[in-house]
Amino acid sequence: MINFKIVGNGTYTPQKIVTSDALDEKIGKPQGWTEKNFGIKERAVANEKETSSYMGAQAAAKAIEKAGWDKNIDVIIGACGIMEQPIPSTSVLIQQKLGLGDSGIPAFDINLTCLSFVSAMDAAIMGIACKYWKKVLIVSSDIASAGLDYSVPDTASIFGDGAAAICLEANENADAGMISRGFETYGDGHKLAVLRSGGTKLRVAQGYDAIVEGSYFEMDTFGIFKAAAKCLPVLIDKVLAEAGHTRKSIDAVICHQASAPAVEHIRRMFKPNPDQVINIFPHVGNQIATSIPTVLSYALDHNLVKKGDDILLLGTAAGISAGTMVLRI
Repeated sequence: MINFKIVGNGTYTPQKIVTSDALDEKIGKPQGWTEKNFGIKERAVANEKETSSYMGAQAAAKAIEKAGWDKNIDVIIGACGIMEQPIPSTSVLIQQKLGLGDSGIPAFDINLTCLSFVSAMDAAIMGIACKYWKKVLIVSSDIASAGLDYSVPDTASIFGDGAAAICLEANENADAGMISRGFETYGDGHKLAVLRSGGTKLRVAQGYDAIVEGSYFEMDTFGIFKAAAKCLPVLIDKVLAEAGHTRKSIDAVICHQASAPAVEHIRRMFKPNPDQVINIFPHVGNQIATSIPTVLSYALDHNLVKKGDDILLLGTAAGISAGTMVLRI
């Protein structure tokens, strides 16, 4: 086990909460249609002032306060599914909004779409193991609403905005840390979830209409579900076995809240104890990379996990990628 402790956590929820009834009215469906079909009651939607870096800094400030840290952070890792802008990285913008813009604290982003937080945890833990860092701040912040096409309810209905942050601190004497981990990517599924604008694929020379069209998120919901159902079970059992666990013995499962069917599928995988899988999807939706740290923070704040528990982080991402990690809290 690579030893460290989670010493702080925080979240930020945008001020505006959109109920599924309100969304029904927006997309021209009868009341109750969205909740019945997608299992979501409400989600938060960021306003123009609630940028990714603003939300991320708010969540980070809460985590830092809980950790009792000052400016002695060794590194800030941005773990957003979607960047605020291509250059500079969102972590740099968060650093500045935390009042640390003159601190020299290294800040960089890691992106694995919905698995960005777990991938950032992996990098942070490697840095702790190599004694590069003692105090690591990881921040996820996503505004899914910015890229939703409301003429496509399958995607427009399930996403929510928000931010979450976690503080990790090296502690060689703690009986806590990472026990096992595993990541896989299957590039043949690269067309299942796509956002084409914002990089070098679509350029100004191709015209305004092309850039606007590419700014809407596109996802094959059934294709993603099918691919995840194929690759996750084997990876989960492998990583659990490396940690000396089975699906029955793990204390809690912190999974990506991809959709109501996706969370329910994970719950079925962990029978006869499906309540091991923490489900907050009906009230937050799919928050992209912010999903997993939001669930983790919720579990910590509501005492759903406690000191000494072994928990499984798991999820899938565009690509398609799958990732799992066993932590001792």
